[in-house]
Amino acid sequence: MKDIAAYNQAEIVSLLRQGCVGVMTTDTIYGVVARAADPDAVAKLYHIKHREGKPGTVIAASIEQLEQLGVAPQYLQLVSSFWPAPLSVVLPVDPALAYLDQGKSSLAVRIPSDETIQALLSQTGPLLTSSANMPGEPPSQNIAQAKHYFGDTVDFYVDGGDTTGNQPSTVASLSTDGTLTVLRQGAVQLDP
Repeated sequence: MKDIAAYNQAEIVSLLRQGCVGVMTTDTIYGVVARAADPDAVAKLYHIKHREGKPGTVIAASIEQLEQLGVAPQYLQLVSSFWPAPLSVVLPVDPALAYLDQGKSSLAVRIPSDETIQALLSQTGPLLTSSANMPGEPPSQNIAQAKHYFGDTVDFYVDGGDTTGNQPSTVASLSTDGTLTVLRQGAVQLDP
């Protein structure tokens, strides 16, 4: 387990490309992260989080990255005007992504507006992320809380300071007719 005291992009990119799973601040709150294109790293993340049948969220630098991962362009076009923003949209995905979506045939995706996360994603490709907590527990607001939850089960921690007051992303789902339905209000306020 490695502690990265300051945000060292090169070191984080290297670890993620090696298949490591870590805890760091995303564009909203602390999350457990792994490269979305790495099935082994994704499986490790889900094991660490005790997540079954409840997929995480994929964050990406661009629509193109999401398309390359296997998210259908026709759905991305319907929501592209909402990004970049802390808004995760549940979209239908290719069956080849079953390792990511845990057999749900849909996945929450977003393009963050945070420039630091954007720069990281441009080098790592899309990341699967899930809030840094255990089921039923509140999300970590600092690295000490994250370490309390995960100990040495993750490969690295990046201390992004205190995130008290930060809201998780808003989550919405997209119907086939293009209607957005709010599943969770968060950092972006949408009318239900």
